[in-house]
Amino acid sequence: MDTTTTEGTSQIPPTTTRSARRQFGVPEAVVAWLRLARIYQKIDRRTAVTLKSWNLSVSRFDVLNHAGAEEGRSQQELADVLLVTKGNITQLLDAMEREGLVERRRIGRTNHIYLTDCGRELRANALREQETRICEEFSVLTAEEQATLLRILRKLDRSLPGPD
Repeated sequence: MDTTTTEGTSQIPPTTTRSARRQFGVPEAVVAWLRLARIYQKIDRRTAVTLKSWNLSVSRFDVLNHAGAEEGRSQQELADVLLVTKGNITQLLDAMEREGLVERRRIGRTNHIYLTDCGRELRANALREQETRICEEFSVLTAEEQATLLRILRKLDRSLPGPD
């Protein structure tokens, strides 16, 4: 099996065994990161399919969910919690406002985001279906394993700096 790139660095095929990874010197942290990214991509793709039935992208669902969880957040606070740029949140909110899902209320120089009744209803329905799907996908883990996973991910999340 060829594991060398043109630069001469080791490239471990994703299906190699643990002993092969150790043989090639790939740190466990790197393998864990790759696995986490793979799982995220799988769940994200399935989420996109689920949300499409509600005419929502993952980004639009994130806006609905976060705006609905704490209505009245400023537009910038919403962008920060979603880890998106000011321009990106503006485009999302513009489209969602035209569709009657959200409204911006200007207080001073700041836009605050609220869901409309239509937005609240859509959020409740899509969220219920999404939560059911996630619970099904995580059902392979016991309740104790889920709690352990959450604890580990929370620890890692809190150790990492936010975006610049």
